[in-house]
Amino acid sequence: MASNPGILTDWPWKPLGSFKVYLILAPWVVHSIYSFLFKEESKRDLANFLILPFLLWRVLHNQIWISISRYRNAKGNNLLVDKSLQFEQVDREQNWSVYHVAWGFTLSYLENRWSYYNNFTSCGSRGIPLLLVSPSIAPPFPLLSLSFSPPFLNCHRAYYISLGTLFGYITYVDFMNNMGHCNFEFIPKWLFSIFPPLKYFMYTPTFHSLHHTQFRTNYSLFMPFYDYIYGTMDKSTDTLYETSLNKEEEVTHVVHLTHLTTLDSIYHLRLGLSSLASNPHTLKWYMWIMWPITLLSTMLTLIYGHTFVVERNRFNMLSLQTWVIPKYILNLICSFERSFFTNFDKHFRHCSSNLLEAFVFKSNIIFCLLIHLLLSQYFLQWHKDSINHVIEQAILEAEKKGVEVFSLGLLNQASVVDGSSLAAAIVLNNIPKGTTQVLIRGKITKVACAIAINLCKRGIQVATLHEDEHMKLNKSLDMNSESSLILSKSYGQKTWLVGDGLTEEEQTEEEQLKVPERTLFIPYSQFPPKKLRKDCLYHSTPAMLIPTSLENVHSCENWLPRRVMSAWRIAGIVHALEGWNDHECDHTISSVEKVWQASLRHGFQTMMFPDESKY
Repeated sequence: MASNPGILTDWPWKPLGSFKVYLILAPWVVHSIYSFLFKEESKRDLANFLILPFLLWRVLHNQIWISISRYRNAKGNNLLVDKSLQFEQVDREQNWSVYHVAWGFTLSYLENRWSYYNNFTSCGSRGIPLLLVSPSIAPPFPLLSLSFSPPFLNCHRAYYISLGTLFGYITYVDFMNNMGHCNFEFIPKWLFSIFPPLKYFMYTPTFHSLHHTQFRTNYSLFMPFYDYIYGTMDKSTDTLYETSLNKEEEVTHVVHLTHLTTLDSIYHLRLGLSSLASNPHTLKWYMWIMWPITLLSTMLTLIYGHTFVVERNRFNMLSLQTWVIPKYILNLICSFERSFFTNFDKHFRHCSSNLLEAFVFKSNIIFCLLIHLLLSQYFLQWHKDSINHVIEQAILEAEKKGVEVFSLGLLNQASVVDGSSLAAAIVLNNIPKGTTQVLIRGKITKVACAIAINLCKRGIQVATLHEDEHMKLNKSLDMNSESSLILSKSYGQKTWLVGDGLTEEEQTEEEQLKVPERTLFIPYSQFPPKKLRKDCLYHSTPAMLIPTSLENVHSCENWLPRRVMSAWRIAGIVHALEGWNDHECDHTISSVEKVWQASLRHGFQTMMFPDESKY
C-alpha cells in the first residue's frame, strides 16, 4: 500500500472505525439469514444467503496469502523488495476491511437485480469464456472493485451469469492479485520453458513488483500481453525474475528463540492477524468464534515439531531473526479452569441430581484435562525431552547457518539461559530512588539472586515471606550481606519484586488486599503478575524501548507495548554488537552494570509509565 495514499483512499465511513463492520454489514446479514430460514421454500434466495460465507472465504483466502508472504519475508530468500515495514504502515492498511464490506453490498445488489431479470442461476459454465477474454486495469482504491466488474457484466448481458461463475471469477481475481503482491518469487522457470507463450498470458510477482517500484511500466494486471503490445514492458523484468529465483537467505547474526503462550497467541504472531500482532496481546471476545481455526492450528503445531521463523529485523548492520517453538503454555488463560476446579465440590453437588448438568460437568472436566495434557507442555515433565530436543535442533541449525548469538525467551530459559544479567539490571533501575526495603515473592531464580546481591551492596534490605525463599537467597549472598536479608512477617513494603511460581492463593484479590496502597509491583520473570489492584502500579516485565534505527518492527512481543523488547531478546542483540564471547548458562551470569551500560550505549531506553510519577 502506498505510504502517501490518494484522495480516493479513504471511504466515507472511515470515522466509524471497526464499528462500521457491525453497523453497516450486520443488518444485511441478519436479513439474509432470516429470509432464507423462515421464508417459504419457493421464495428462499440461496444466492443471497451464500454471499456471507463467500465473503468469509475471501477473508480467509487473503489471510493465507498474507501469512505465507510474511513467513517468506521473515526468511529473507527470493524477496523482491526488501523494505522495512513499521507500525504506521500497518495502521494505514487496517481500512481494507471496508473492501469486503463494499463487495458484500455489491454482490447483494447484483444478485437481487439479476434475479429480478431471471438470468441468474446457481450454477453454469457458459460464461467462463467471456470472463477469460475481458482485460482489467487497476484504478485508485476504492474503485478497485469496479475495475473487475465488466467481465461478469458481459456475462449478464449474454444471459450466461451464474452463482458459480461469479464466485469463481472473484476467487480467481483474489488469487492473482495476492500472487502479484506477495513480494517473493516462486513461479518456477521450467514452467515457461515447457510452454514459452505462457509468459505473455500469466504475470509473475516479479513482473508486478516493477510496476510498484518503476511506476511507469508493467501496467497490465495478470496478463503481460498488453504491455508487450503497447511497449510498456520493463526491460529488467526477465533479469529480476531470474535474480529473485536464485536469491538465497541472508546471513543471520542473532536468533531469538521463543514459544507460543495461549491458544490464541498464534493470531498475535507476525504471521497471524496484523491488527492483533501490532498491539499487545490481550484476550479478544471474537476469538471464541474462531475456535474451529484455533483448534486446527493447535493440531498442526502438535504435529509440526520444528521451529519456524516469524520475524526478521535489521539493526546496525546486524541481521536479526525470531524463531518460535510450536509449544504452548496456558498459565495466562486458565482462570476459568482454576475457578472450576476450585469450586469442584459445589459444582458436583449441584449437578448430581440432573443428568444433563452432570454430562456437561463431566465434559468440562475432560476438556480441561485434555487441554492441560496436550498444550501445557512446559509444565509437564513428559514434555521436557521433546522441548529440549527442539531447542537443541534449533541451536544446531543456527550454528550451521553461521548465527553468532542465540538468545532464549520465555520458558525456554529452563534449559539454556541468556539475558539474565540485563533482566536483573532493568529491575534494579526500575526501583524508585530512596527505597530502603523491597520484598521478593515467587520462584528464586538466578535473576532474583543477582537482584538481591546488587540491592544488598547498595544497602537496601531484601525481605521474603517464606523460609525456603530466605534460605535460597541466603546461599547466594556472601557473609557481609546477610544483615540485609530479612524474613518479614508483614506486607508493609511498598516495592514488591514478583517472579513466577506464586500459588493460586497468593495471586487472589484477597491476598493482594493485604498490600498497602500505592505499592509498586515489579516483575523479574518472563510473565506479568495479575493486576488486581487499581490503587497500585504494575510495572512491565523486564523490557526496554528499542532505538528508531531498529528496522522492520511492526508487531508486539507478547503483551509488551509497541517498539518494546524483552530483556532476554535485547541481551542477544547487545551481545552481538559488543562482540562478547562469554555465555550465560546454568548459574553463570555476566556483570549487571556492564550489560546495562552497553544497552544504553546502543540506544535502548528504560520504560516509563504515564502514572508512574504518582508513586
